[in-house]
Amino acid sequence: MDAAPPRVLVADDEDDIRALVGLAVRRAGCAVVAAVADGTAALAAAREEHPALAVLDVSMPGATGLEVCATLRAEPATAGVRILLLSAGASPDDVARGLAAGADAYLAKPFAVAELVARVRELTAGAAR
Repeated sequence: MDAAPPRVLVADDEDDIRALVGLAVRRAGCAVVAAVADGTAALAAAREEHPALAVLDVSMPGATGLEVCATLRAEPATAGVRILLLSAGASPDDVARGLAAGADAYLAKPFAVAELVARVRELTAGAAR
């Protein structure tokens, strides 16, 4: 019996980026369990779906990716979710803020799809399936 693919939540307020991230997630051998456009929906989806990985845009309405990340880390039910932040802000300070909020990885926009696929694979390796 084949194991189910790792489950991934995608949250970005830009439709095109959300679709591109979803494509990369599927290329990485994972399943998109929710694709949402704001931080509030991302939190709700993470609490309901318990994904192995959440790919979060830093700049979203409702709640920023940093706020979603910190909230997921603070709640026992979601504390183990791996988190990849995506942001147009790529300065060392931006990256440091993302990692300080609890992100496992940070990828600057624009990103290469192949790089995102590699990061998703890396972050979901050994994920509960």
